[in-house]
Amino acid sequence: MKDQHISRRRFIGSTALAAAGIALASRSVFAATSLFQSKPDSIINGVQIGVITYSFRSMPSTAENLLQYCLQCNINAIELMGDAAEAFAGVPKRESGEDGPTHYKKVADWRASVSMDKFKELHKLFKDAGIKIYAWKPNALGEKNTDAEIDYAFNAGKALGVTHVTVELPTNDAQTQRLGDFATKHKLYVGYHAHTQATPTLWDTALSQSKYNAINLDIGHYTAGTSSSPVPFILKNHDRIMSIHLKDRKYHDGPNMPWGEGDTPIAEVLQLVKTNKYKFPATIEQEYKIPDGSDAVKEVIKCREFAAKALA
Repeated sequence: MKDQHISRRRFIGSTALAAAGIALASRSVFAATSLFQSKPDSIINGVQIGVITYSFRSMPSTAENLLQYCLQCNINAIELMGDAAEAFAGVPKRESGEDGPTHYKKVADWRASVSMDKFKELHKLFKDAGIKIYAWKPNALGEKNTDAEIDYAFNAGKALGVTHVTVELPTNDAQTQRLGDFATKHKLYVGYHAHTQATPTLWDTALSQSKYNAINLDIGHYTAGTSSSPVPFILKNHDRIMSIHLKDRKYHDGPNMPWGEGDTPIAEVLQLVKTNKYKFPATIEQEYKIPDGSDAVKEVIKCREFAAKALA
């Protein structure tokens, strides 16, 4: 009940600010956070609960918006999607009539030359509000991205203060070797994310290529893809896991479900993290259909409350 009270207070406070017409700019965010009695806290019985900002994709998603949503949800740690960070840093927008290749070239050139100052500013913005950015998922780690773009992705990650960048696990072993080499150079981990193609051995090649190649495990996708619990996988690979995604899916490539209605053992996984004192964060990813009359913030609050009960 305490967590519900805190979340409700943050939501009411932010609504009042919006009604007063206060813009969601950096200074306004700091002014808003000063009204709260304490900074957000989602470390529950030793387990860091975070959220991936993809969860708020149905809502306005500037960096300032995302910060405010975290405060409303009482969450103090995030995996940051690339779009909001790059927009904050001034990535070129696609102009009317501009073709795709021209725009991609312009963005690649920007990434190769942009200062890290805005990323450092973004890090400070969140840190001052009590929110840690532990991972970011840039759109610059693909096979078609240049080496300069990949360097940029790691440099921006370091400026944001993350422990790892995340990316979909490539099907090409040469690409995981390439990223592993960059990760080794920068001494910053890559957490490879998989969907329902996940198997107990899917990450083996990448993990063997570099000690900085690691796992970003989605327990919902793993459950749906293998029709089995991810607990044995976590027990075996916990020392190579940088973060996990929490969502609930049904077996046999089944759909995303509201938490507690699928086959994913979310509570068991959280208890495993708690009992074994694993240090990796558990990231809420709100991906089920948002009920009528609700929104992403309200649903993430529900997910946080589910996690709190599971860890009680």
